[in-house]
Amino acid sequence: MKMLNASSGRRGGRRDAVDDPTDAPPQAHPKNRLSPKKLLLSKWTAVVPRLKEKHFVVTRVIEPEPPSVRIDQIELEAIHSRRTCLLHWRELTDSTQWRQGWV
Repeated sequence: MKMLNASSGRRGGRRDAVDDPTDAPPQAHPKNRLSPKKLLLSKWTAVVPRLKEKHFVVTRVIEPEPPSVRIDQIELEAIHSRRTCLLHWRELTDSTQWRQGWV
């Protein structure tokens, strides 16, 4: 951050610091925020198409045998071909691969 001298004698609110974009830390890719309880029937868009499919919907949340264990996998269904694939639900939080909704 670069500092400016504030001794110019002006009245009023003047900022003493100016934001310098070169000093900003590198931004990581933001994660999609989601809850495993609200995944069922949610819509997703693949950033890079998978087998020529881009739009998907969560058709099933696979619950583990002991109910006390957390949800781990979901079933995604492609909209056009109706193909299904199993996926770990946390993979949907990667915004470099998935966008929430149909974009």
